[in-house]
Amino acid sequence: MNPSDIQHGAATLAQEVAILPRSRRKRPRWITSLFQAKVPLFGIAMLCFLVAAAVLAPNLAPHDPIAVSLADRLKPPFFAGGTMTFPLGTDGLGQDILSRIIYGARISLLIGFTVITISGIIGITLGVIAGYAGGIVDDVIMRIADIQLAFPAIILYIAVMAVIGPGLRNIIIVMGIVGWVAYARIERGQVLQLRDQDFIMAARSVGVPSLRIVLRHILPNAWSPIIVVTSFSLASTIITESSLSFLGLGVPPSVPTWGAMLASGRDYLRQAWWLATLPGLAIALTVLAINLIGDWLRDYLDPRLRL
Repeated sequence: MNPSDIQHGAATLAQEVAILPRSRRKRPRWITSLFQAKVPLFGIAMLCFLVAAAVLAPNLAPHDPIAVSLADRLKPPFFAGGTMTFPLGTDGLGQDILSRIIYGARISLLIGFTVITISGIIGITLGVIAGYAGGIVDDVIMRIADIQLAFPAIILYIAVMAVIGPGLRNIIIVMGIVGWVAYARIERGQVLQLRDQDFIMAARSVGVPSLRIVLRHILPNAWSPIIVVTSFSLASTIITESSLSFLGLGVPPSVPTWGAMLASGRDYLRQAWWLATLPGLAIALTVLAINLIGDWLRDYLDPRLRL
């Protein structure tokens, strides 16, 4: 065959590939999985909406969330006979419910993401140390975890918060430190499965330092269950923060949070049902959105469910 014909054919093939419609190009597997599942799209959209509302709270909130107006107290939502001045009504102090829900998303998401970051760093570090070192180090770390698991988490939170006092910083520190156990146990199990694999033994045999083995070979292969646990821990953290605020052990009453709004609304359940119902609905939708994402991550990252 003439070389010029070969060059002409290669050029023609390159042009045909370049003009292939985008629909025929292969999409990333996670995008395909996400659109096939469909349900997690609702969770992602809801979570993005909440994050955007929290970030843009000063621009979205129609009123000051802590401004008191006794003349406007217990106004019903617009769909229950109220006006659009207070779209979701007001509480017993005349504070706008919609504004407080928007600003409450800031506190809930801030606490949630900060707590799982602290817990994840502590838990993953201790889990890797326990699983890779083994021996007495593993026994000590796991016995500490067992002792902590012997106490119900909410009782432990209440006891510690009652001693050190409520506050945003205190609740983040306490929940971040207490929540490390789940990460440590799961990461330890993953490390125990990986440390005796052939590629780890080969790295040891050629003198690769343990820290490099952990960072380059073990952690990248142990992320899947951690990501799933993180998504569910975020939902659990939001519920726990709301529970502590409901009991008066969370952030100060002047700071709008969903849990504190629930607590203030329990005295008006008969005459002003919206005080507790609307923040409770915000909590439920947030947790539902996070759980839907967590379910999809579990199915997507578990290789046994891809078969």
